[in-house]
Amino acid sequence: MSDTGKDESDIKRTVAGSYDQPTVRFPNYDVSRREGSSHAGSSHDVSTHEGRSIPRTDEDFDPDPTQHLGVVQRTGSRHGESVDSTPSIAEAPTYSYASIPPAPEVKRESVVSPPVELRPRRGTLDLGLLILRVAIGGTFVFHGLQKLTGIANGPGMDGVRDMLANSGWKYPDLAAIMLTVGELAGGTMLILGVATPLAAGALLAVIIDAWLVRQAAQPGWQYSGPNGTEYEAMLVAAAAALTLTGPGRYAVDGRRGWATRPRYGSMIALVAAIAAAICTWIFLHGGSPFS
Repeated sequence: MSDTGKDESDIKRTVAGSYDQPTVRFPNYDVSRREGSSHAGSSHDVSTHEGRSIPRTDEDFDPDPTQHLGVVQRTGSRHGESVDSTPSIAEAPTYSYASIPPAPEVKRESVVSPPVELRPRRGTLDLGLLILRVAIGGTFVFHGLQKLTGIANGPGMDGVRDMLANSGWKYPDLAAIMLTVGELAGGTMLILGVATPLAAGALLAVIIDAWLVRQAAQPGWQYSGPNGTEYEAMLVAAAAALTLTGPGRYAVDGRRGWATRPRYGSMIALVAAIAAAICTWIFLHGGSPFS
């Protein structure tokens, strides 16, 4: 009985320890000494090391995050030597599916006109248009000055007004002003090559009405003969052609696209000129120009 009691008291003293109390602090753990020690023999007793305390925050675990961007080292298994375990970022393998290809280059059309040497050759086309513009525009300017000032045996404004009144125009004064301004302004702009579709269109409207006056002077088709309409018909064709072709390069607007490559705008100017001539005849002269 005494032996049994003695054994139980010895067991109780053996089991009891300082770590049974909840307020006991754990001993510090020296990481550097543990890494520098030899691995031969039995495992180390944590309670015998002193030094750095057990990490409690993120900074304690990884105080310098940038050290992982280079080479990651680990301790050698035998002599505690540092051994490179992972390659650097520059040597890290790349994968095609993980890379993003560059965006394709988008070529935008240039709005600048090509150099002169790269433009198509036009030969003597621009020179021919210049001669035609000067000839037709000069003719209209001459007739406009005759009506305005009476030079070269011109009728003057009074004579133009009387002529229009005798031809059946209801508003000869307004018609005389429109006729004179149209010939002078349109002819000057055509010679210079300024807004050629509009200038040639204005001259076209003027000469169409002049052709209608000459045609209505006598019954029947009047083209040839002393009182024929050959002269007016040639001017109508020339003004219509310049409305469609443009002035060419030898003009004030020679660098514009429509000056050498006219398209829909010139056709619209031609139709507008014909419509203006018809409306002027209907409202200022009276009657239908087709009868």
